[in-house]
Amino acid sequence: MDSLMEVLKRAVEGRALHDEEIQGLLEVSSPEEREELFRAARARREKFFGQHVFLYGFVYFSTYCRNGCNFCLYRRGNSKSLRYRKSMDEILAAASALKESGVHLIDLTMGEDPFYLSEGAEGYERLAGLVDAVKKETSLPVMVSPGVVEDSLLERLREAGADWYACYQETHTFPLYQELRPGQPYEKRWGAKAFAKNCGMLVEEGVMTGVGESTEDLLRSIHAMESLGADQVRAMTFVPQVGTPMFGASGKNQRELNLIAVMRLLLPDRIIPASLDVEGAEGLKARLEAGANAVTSLIPPQSGLAGVARCHEGIDNGSRTVKGILPILEECGLASATVEEYESWVEKRKRGGGAR
Repeated sequence: MDSLMEVLKRAVEGRALHDEEIQGLLEVSSPEEREELFRAARARREKFFGQHVFLYGFVYFSTYCRNGCNFCLYRRGNSKSLRYRKSMDEILAAASALKESGVHLIDLTMGEDPFYLSEGAEGYERLAGLVDAVKKETSLPVMVSPGVVEDSLLERLREAGADWYACYQETHTFPLYQELRPGQPYEKRWGAKAFAKNCGMLVEEGVMTGVGESTEDLLRSIHAMESLGADQVRAMTFVPQVGTPMFGASGKNQRELNLIAVMRLLLPDRIIPASLDVEGAEGLKARLEAGANAVTSLIPPQSGLAGVARCHEGIDNGSRTVKGILPILEECGLASATVEEYESWVEKRKRGGGAR
């Protein structure tokens, strides 16, 4: 196999890599070699996105869920979980505050709440009405993260104004998927994303690291996300959650950072988030320097809203706000994009034009 620098040179030039070379990049471990990997990823990001970063506001409006995922704080029956279901007025107030703060997108996330998903047309209309109201209130692109839903609801959400559908497989290795999401059909989850893509929505797919995956599993996930045509690809380190079967496990962010960098090299025109929901603002710089080009999980303080992996951390002290993270962007030589730049990217991507 070629040396690391030769492999990175070909990757930066946009030439194809062999699977064994990709696995080698995912496994890079020395500080010096990792910095070379991250430097290559930043060069690839700059070619496709310049120095501008997108900012995503996060509204986790219902933490009720009908599923029993072994890794999730909000799994069905977890008595340790924070439960709430926000009213329309509360959701609109949070979305409006996020817009005023300077975000480019509103991410409306919930567990698979039966209030919306198990009451047929009435529940579907509640969810579609929420999307419509947020779109009208903010005039920003909207992402919906409602879990696995029927095709008819996806179409209705698109009609209501949803631009994005986010639904993470977490892994594309079937036995590991079954351990993470017991009782949830793999193909149904995958098929929902394929349908959303085909009906004109942009799609975000995601991978969780630190859950016992191998390098081969990560390689499989990269190929799967590419085959889906995912417009945004995410990696997040597993954070153990109280009251769950996986509470005793632990994840390290090295896999996440390497995966962000490798995804940037192989899928250079995609949005790759740096989430504040794993290590807060303290972990943002490392993710940006690995090649990420969006900051997600920005949450208005004093709103009663939670995060996913870190349900409280950094929210009410303001570190998970646009104002709180702008100095970190500047430290990395980056700046916030404009809303117009983000909307242009979204519309061009919908037309099949890729990055700007």
